[in-house]
Amino acid sequence: MEIHNFANIKDVEAELEKNGHLEAFSELMVHYECAMLEVKTKLDVLNTELSLHSDHNPFESIKSRLKKPISIYEKLNRLGLEFTPENIEKTLNDVAGIRVICSFPNDIYYLAECIAKQDDIKIIQKKDYISNPKPNGYRSLHLIVEIPIFLMQEKKNMRVELQFRTIAMDFWATLEHKMKYKKNIKNPESIQDELYYCAELISQLDGRMQQIRTKIEKEDEEEECE
Repeated sequence: MEIHNFANIKDVEAELEKNGHLEAFSELMVHYECAMLEVKTKLDVLNTELSLHSDHNPFESIKSRLKKPISIYEKLNRLGLEFTPENIEKTLNDVAGIRVICSFPNDIYYLAECIAKQDDIKIIQKKDYISNPKPNGYRSLHLIVEIPIFLMQEKKNMRVELQFRTIAMDFWATLEHKMKYKKNIKNPESIQDELYYCAELISQLDGRMQQIRTKIEKEDEEEECE
């Protein structure tokens, strides 16, 4: 397979057009965007309902994004696959992504359960990096969901990646991602050890904050019973 070093989106589009894939690729990306909007709408509705009926709303923020064409190409290249719409749809699960930021770890599992109960959403894959962190300390709950989109001529099932993190987890992951791509870092092993240590501290902080919240809720229940 020929490997290219694309500099920008125009290079990617030129490659797709040369191979006759540009129109199909553009259409596929629209389908991913529609699927992302469908899932985000469900989250927005859930957010509104919880704001109305719950003293504690688990949502802090909801962010969505489509993977950049260059990133899609690079990921397929790492997998040894040709850059085609068919390979994208068949192989990649994270082209459309939504990140949900929560206040507490328990909120993450509660919201994931709410999503799983939606009768038109199918959970394809679940990776719990909170209970089983990655070696670098990364923590998050990842769900790959499948949702139908209704097009002019057909109904089509599309996949969307959902990431659930606490505020603290997201803070760590965002900074770690920025520093990971810095060049000419001296003693990278030492930096990685420091990042892992910070991830452990953040996990402990999340745990302590969860305990405080649980304690407050218990006291509130006791007061109501008096």
